Amino acid sequence: MADLHELTALELWQELQSGRVSPRELASHYLDRIERLNPQLGAFVTVTRERALERADHVADAVPKTAPLWGLPSGDKDLWMRAGVPTGFGSRAMAGFVPETSDEIVETLDDAGAVSLGKTNAPEFGLPAYTESLAAPPARNPWNPERGAGGSSGGAAVAVAAGMLPFAPGSDGGGSVRIPAAACGLVGLKPSRGLVPAGSGIASLAGLVVDGPIARTTTDAALLLDGMIAKRNGRIDHHYTLRAPYDDDGPFLGTAVRGEGRFQLGVMTTSAWDGAYDITLSTEALDALAAAVDAFSSMGHGVEETALVPDDTYAPAFRTIWQAGAARIPAEGEVLDLLEPLTAWLVERGRALSARELSEALATLTAYERSFIAQLSSFDAVLTPAMALTPRPIGWYDQEDGERNFEQQVQYTPFTSMLNVTGLPAIVLPVSQTGDGLPMGVQLIGRPGGERTLLSLATQLERRIRWSERRPPVW
Repeated sequence: MADLHELTALELWQELQSGRVSPRELASHYLDRIERLNPQLGAFVTVTRERALERADHVADAVPKTAPLWGLPSGDKDLWMRAGVPTGFGSRAMAGFVPETSDEIVETLDDAGAVSLGKTNAPEFGLPAYTESLAAPPARNPWNPERGAGGSSGGAAVAVAAGMLPFAPGSDGGGSVRIPAAACGLVGLKPSRGLVPAGSGIASLAGLVVDGPIARTTTDAALLLDGMIAKRNGRIDHHYTLRAPYDDDGPFLGTAVRGEGRFQLGVMTTSAWDGAYDITLSTEALDALAAAVDAFSSMGHGVEETALVPDDTYAPAFRTIWQAGAARIPAEGEVLDLLEPLTAWLVERGRALSARELSEALATLTAYERSFIAQLSSFDAVLTPAMALTPRPIGWYDQEDGERNFEQQVQYTPFTSMLNVTGLPAIVLPVSQTGDGLPMGVQLIGRPGGERTLLSLATQLERRIRWSERRPPVW
């Protein structure tokens, strides 16, 4: 039998269900991997070995095997609170904080039968698109440790890519699941706004932040997504009247396993940021896109080029919302001095905004959502590059000039934030490698509630390209 970390999450689930492997044995295997690999890669900021093993025994003894993630190891993003476990939010300002309560997404994963092994690395308060905080070592890319893992779910992606976890949950407010997944050669799914009750986006400013899965395969991503949705008595336990369209055709895992259907795809290289910054697509990004287009065309899908109507309102409105979101960070007085320069810049700008500026930005982004959906409505899905550039070197982002830093993030990730603004589902998929071995991928954008189409297309592309068989050098 192959080593346990060689198996997919779905294969591990089958081993657990059969009794050939116990939750404790599986947790122990991954904890040993973490002990060996984490010092050089920075995937975890806190490892809870004893607590994890106790949890594994509890799952084996007291949690029904019908729980969708029964016995599978996972990790909590260090932006999520787990009662009794240090939660740093990637910031020196939160050093020593141990919450007394857990966030809902953490409780949801527990209810689904997952076994948390610790807290995965995240940048300060999840604001940057890279995971290189002053509070912890950087999250290093398993394909080349001199390159970054992206962010803000960078630690989660490193853990999965290096075989320290079979899959991992993350949160995505401007691309924070998809960016690290793309950088680390993984599948990363941002669900429709309103689909995952514990991370629906509805309670976040402008509806940006939703929770989604990071995995090595499409089926593993679907398996984790089903666990994160947390159905009760066969129904999604929605907390709000607003929710994503949902067809109730059974678990998403079944859709991903089948991978059926022929679809009409748009292909575009334009983004919402084109009028505000100099966006240049690297040869590597365009090569990955071309490879995906060729694959989908050869499988019989319709493929047609498209482009967004130029828009000069998006960029200033999104910047306003990003700054306004930072204004809520719990830092006052001397604690402000502990914030990193980018965070301090965002907090200062955010707290200086007027109510009028905020309300105008919200109205602008709502109008953009409606326009974007209408522009792409003739397609079942739209294909873009995942990132505009190759994974960025550690230390590439300007650490002092907030304006320059923001521009660099946009130049690397121009295709992600517009899906948070519009609330649409999107999935990134690894496609190719650069000459020096770095992964490059593509993004598929779905219609509202279009996760099944994305999963079907992703499985088909995965079968054709067989990326999941590749392993980074640290494996």
